Amino acid sequence: MIVYPAIDLRNGVCVRLMHGRFDQVTEYDTVPAARLTAFVAEGATWVHIVDLDGAEAGRAVQHRLIGDLAGSLDVNIQSGGGVRTLSDVRNLLDAGVSRVVVGSQAVTAPAEVSAWLGRFGHQRLTLAFDVRVGEDGVPVPSLKGWTEAAPIDLWTALDRYPPGTLEHVLITDVGRDGALTGPNLDLLAEVIRRRPDLKVQASGGVSSLDDLTAARAIGCDGAIVGRAIYEGRFTARNAIEAAR
Repeated sequence: MIVYPAIDLRNGVCVRLMHGRFDQVTEYDTVPAARLTAFVAEGATWVHIVDLDGAEAGRAVQHRLIGDLAGSLDVNIQSGGGVRTLSDVRNLLDAGVSRVVVGSQAVTAPAEVSAWLGRFGHQRLTLAFDVRVGEDGVPVPSLKGWTEAAPIDLWTALDRYPPGTLEHVLITDVGRDGALTGPNLDLLAEVIRRRPDLKVQASGGVSSLDDLTAARAIGCDGAIVGRAIYEGRFTARNAIEAAR
C-alpha cells in the first residue's frame, strides 16, 4: 500500500483542518518545500498536496506553488484543490504533477470528467469523493470545499464511472478528517466490495500505524496521512514501513 504524506496549503503555508472546516485551522510549516524535502528524505515516493485556498474559492489559487514543489524533487506528486476545468488539469500536469485530484467536478460534472479521463489517461487523475455519513449510514459527497452536500449519494456518484473508465479514487470521511479518530474502515471496505475494479485511497482520521495496517488489510491501495505525522505520533518513514 502506498503512503501519501500530505501537505495542505493555505496562504502558502502547511496547515491542517479539523473536520474540513476552514475556521478550524492549525498551521504547521511556513516553508512547504522544507516539509516536502523531509518527506522524500524519509522514503516517500508519493506526496499528496492540496490547494485549500483553491478548494474554498472554487478556482486554482496555489497551483504555481504546487508546480514549483513538483519540479523541485524527484518524487511523484498527487495534487488537487480548485480543479474545475480542463486547463486546470493540463496546467498541473504540465507543471510536473504526476496525478491530478478532481473533487467536486467528479460529482457535479461526470461527463466532463469522464472526457478528461479519456484525454489524459486513467493513471493521471484521481477522483476524490469527500463524504459525510448521515445518521442513516448513507455517505453523501460534500462539495465546494466541503461546504455543500451533493444531491446524490456516493454510490450513485461512483456508478457514473463504470468499470474500465476510472482507476484511482480517494475516499475521505470528512467527519474524521484531521480528528485522529481512525479512518472509516467500514465505508472503505464497502467501496472496495462494491467496486473491486478501483484502487482506493483511504483519507481522513489516520492516527496510528495500526490504522495503516488495517487499511492495507481490507484492500486499500493507498492512504493519505497528515496530522498524525505533523503532531509526532509517527514519522513518514514509520508509516511507509508499516504499509509494506
